[in-house]
Amino acid sequence: MFRRQRSIPLRGSAAALCNNLSVLHLPVCNLTHFGVVHGPSAQLLSVAPEGVPLAQRQLHAKEGAGVSSPLITQVHWCALPFRVLLVLTSHRGIQMYESDGSVMVYWHALDSRDASPVQAMFARGIASCGHFICVGMWSGRVLVFDIPAKGPNIVLSEELAGHPTSVTDIASEPAQEQDCMADVVTADDSGLLCVWRSGPEFKLLTRIPGFGVPCTSVQLWKGIAAAGYGNGQVRLYETSTGALHVQINAHARAICALDLAPEVGKLLSAAEDTFVHIWKLSKRTESGCTEVEHCHGECVPDTQVCGARFCDPSGSSFAVTGYDLAEILRFSSE
Repeated sequence: MFRRQRSIPLRGSAAALCNNLSVLHLPVCNLTHFGVVHGPSAQLLSVAPEGVPLAQRQLHAKEGAGVSSPLITQVHWCALPFRVLLVLTSHRGIQMYESDGSVMVYWHALDSRDASPVQAMFARGIASCGHFICVGMWSGRVLVFDIPAKGPNIVLSEELAGHPTSVTDIASEPAQEQDCMADVVTADDSGLLCVWRSGPEFKLLTRIPGFGVPCTSVQLWKGIAAAGYGNGQVRLYETSTGALHVQINAHARAICALDLAPEVGKLLSAAEDTFVHIWKLSKRTESGCTEVEHCHGECVPDTQVCGARFCDPSGSSFAVTGYDLAEILRFSSE
């Protein structure tokens, strides 16, 4: 059972973008960082356990070439084995910062020569895997950046081609011992999922076809890809084969965010129907089948939810953002 806790005030509000909330839990400092996008800026907050903001910072999209102010599409903390970087994507490019947002260590401008005159350019979908950071593009490509242990010498090491339409989201999990195990999954506007094995050269393992509905958010857990779609469904696929294990008619409207608490196998789904649901995933060792149990449902009345994340790896608390809502809502288990 989850109870509403003290909300975190925002200087602005949250834009109506899917996956518009990023959370970085810092147990050593007893702090949690939150990141929310609104227009050309992203707001970062450092929050104490009781919900009191201790520090705030605003980051702006780098102008680059163009007349109008660029809009930010996503902000996300990438926890690499040796450092944490904050990645910001926009209609102009990709910005990488130290974890507190104080120093920009890398800037990658989008190349307008790759876009048609009627096509909007943007980067969207961010995930880290090992010492790589993957970022999705409007063209369907995925850029792979090789991150050094320290310093700004970040290198674009590879461009992955697998999607016919714009990338919507990227998820990863720590690589397993087996060479065949997938550790990155990418999704696009057609609903197609591409499953990859990371390394010096990324390898495409599986393509899971779409069904005419965008996949707005994706997560990866123990060889299972959890995908949320524009029709409100959550589907669980086996990454090695692409086989559909479970289909849940989870929401009445489009899903805007999925998140996983990896320590306990909890899956969070949030949608434009004002509901946030929490599901318990488990795998039967003898049969390899995936089972799902509904644990909790929370209605956020009169709110177009646009982001939701667990606030800790054990899934004991979660946070929610809503369009034009000047606060981050927090919930924790009793």
